[in-house]
Amino acid sequence: MGPIRIVFSVVVSLVSFLTANAQHSLKAVVRDKRTGEFLSGVTISLKGEIQRSAITDGRGFVLLRNLPPGSDTIELSYVGYTNLEQMVIMPDSSLFTFLLEQDARTLNDVVVVASTRGNERIETATTKVEVLGRTEMNEESTLKPGNIASILGDISGIQIQQSSAVTGNANVRIQGLDGRYTQILRDGMPLYGGYSGGFGVLSIPPLDLKQVELIKGSSSTLYGGGAIGGLINLISTKPRLDPELSLLINQTTLKETNINAYFAQRGKKFGLTFFGGQTFQKEVDVDKDGFSDLPKTSSTLIHPTLFFYPSENTTVSLGWSGSFEKRTGGDMLAIADKSNASHPYYEANQLNRNTLIFLAESWLKNSYVLHVKGSFSNFSRDEHTNTYVFSGKQKNYYGELSLVKRTAHHNLVAGLNANGEDFAPSAATPVPVGNFSSNVAGAFFQDTWRLPTGTKIETGIRFDHHNQYGDFLLPRIAVFQQINDRWGARAGFGMGYITPNPLMPQVRDYSIYQLQPLVAGMKAERSYSGNAELNYKHEIGQEGFFFINQAFFITQVTDPIVAEENSSGEVNFYNKTKPLVTKGSDTYIQMHISNWEFYMGYTFTLAEREYLADHQFVWYTPKHRAAATALYEVNGKWRVGLEASYNGYQYRDDNSRTPDYFFMAAMVERKFGPKWSLVLNCENLFDERQSRYETLYTGLVTSPVFKTLWAPIDGRAVNICLRFQPFAE
Repeated sequence: MGPIRIVFSVVVSLVSFLTANAQHSLKAVVRDKRTGEFLSGVTISLKGEIQRSAITDGRGFVLLRNLPPGSDTIELSYVGYTNLEQMVIMPDSSLFTFLLEQDARTLNDVVVVASTRGNERIETATTKVEVLGRTEMNEESTLKPGNIASILGDISGIQIQQSSAVTGNANVRIQGLDGRYTQILRDGMPLYGGYSGGFGVLSIPPLDLKQVELIKGSSSTLYGGGAIGGLINLISTKPRLDPELSLLINQTTLKETNINAYFAQRGKKFGLTFFGGQTFQKEVDVDKDGFSDLPKTSSTLIHPTLFFYPSENTTVSLGWSGSFEKRTGGDMLAIADKSNASHPYYEANQLNRNTLIFLAESWLKNSYVLHVKGSFSNFSRDEHTNTYVFSGKQKNYYGELSLVKRTAHHNLVAGLNANGEDFAPSAATPVPVGNFSSNVAGAFFQDTWRLPTGTKIETGIRFDHHNQYGDFLLPRIAVFQQINDRWGARAGFGMGYITPNPLMPQVRDYSIYQLQPLVAGMKAERSYSGNAELNYKHEIGQEGFFFINQAFFITQVTDPIVAEENSSGEVNFYNKTKPLVTKGSDTYIQMHISNWEFYMGYTFTLAEREYLADHQFVWYTPKHRAAATALYEVNGKWRVGLEASYNGYQYRDDNSRTPDYFFMAAMVERKFGPKWSLVLNCENLFDERQSRYETLYTGLVTSPVFKTLWAPIDGRAVNICLRFQPFAE
């Protein structure tokens, strides 16, 4: 062989070798097949022996590197969408476009914020999250348009307890713990706490929300120590390219009128959402005892949010929410005429809440996502009664900077935040508790690690510094194991804390003049929570499924703080030396078959105050609570629904037992094309209310003493709602 032929053979062999071993890249954009919207966070993986994966950025773009030459199969997966497999041949320098279809068989519940700040299916998330999605929000908007208290009470492990028969004030209790152990968030930021907390759930209309996420049990790593019993995260709506408008008017037999409007639309650089709502409630005496069971109320809520899109990878929003409300309850004659000397008892509240919210999200290089959020809320309450006048304000602030790194196997979250509150009575109405303030600075880190064996391990840690009560270190670990296509299991442990606050909501409302300042040397409450769960999911046909979750939980709160009222009416706060323990089980079942949807939940709760020698049960906590709903749809025109709940006996504060009671509701909806719908709904069909078992007050009509509430007091109500959506298709 001559020299030239030898050189030529070597060159050919070298080129062949390099070509065979060359590594190539695939460029693609992923969109929603129906809406055309870019999908961020989609995982694209190379199937086969060589493992390669990448995640789409904020504009749906992905670059999958180091692919071998020749044909191979890639897979695209995203929560709420059907997996897509596609054959590709490398090298190929073109830009691929992949369209994903929404999966009708998924649970329709995507954890956007509350759990890992990443997209997780509910049945495979490391934390148990129950999500009331946009469908439920739309339904509740026509059943109870004024607030979300009703829909939260439909969940078996959540108890909405009215704390005042006069004002209608209420708080949210989870797994047998008092309302102060539940953290209520709006877009991941606490807005409804302390002095302003009790009226929070009463002023949030469902039409203004995309979904509500509920976590039962400690969730302190990302959101602070206050989430001991659990958290409720209210997720705001975002505009889409197509305009959206909903107008509804609602009237009830209990003299309540609601008028709500919602609009949203996104352009190339700007977007807007706007909610405006008005509620009128006349005073109603359901049990004819002379006192209002529903206070006279006038409420206005305005919530515009402006969105700005400076680039395809960045979204910025700035919103303002204004809530303005007047409530007057008490003696029916006093409400009509406050100068009535023989019937003087009344309480009138004027509530104003102004909140600014800033949110920014930016997709950076290498699958990093930067989040910046902040809020400032100013709440004022002017209270007038026949015996005293009070005026006070509470200011809340929250700020956070966090960074999320998403890879094929890890979801990493790290961040810093600061929050605080400041309560101040007016100079004209000083109160014993005086001024009260609290400030916390924190840092957190969390890693959700997805192993090829179907295992997810989530570890997190949080460090908080409180300006009065020092430092708190909160570790957390959770594990999820996918056993097979149908079975999964999870377990977790977490710690939390809550600092003393005399303004936190209690089981019953006290006058602001009864609350005494905190005594020196009080300790923060600390919690230790654990859970173990088992999931089962079975798909039925093309769109049906059956899902069940069986959970067991336990929470111990050390140095619990209790409020004690002495003989002179003063309310003081003390730490107890032995813990408060709540434990039990929670069963959650969801099923969708053809045109039927079912939900059933049962919660067994054993809540005990171990610091007492006897009668250790926690007052006004049902040991057994169950809830169920059934919905049937006919040809897209008719929808019929039933809802039922059972509340077992509770112990009163005199250690006597209440009777159990059964609650039921029914609704029917008629759709007139996609734009118009009419809903007829009946709440509390059997007219169950506490006044059927006992009088609601003792003493004289001039100075009544109201009993602690353990059941509804407003009785049966029928409402009819008309909704118009002009842009619906």
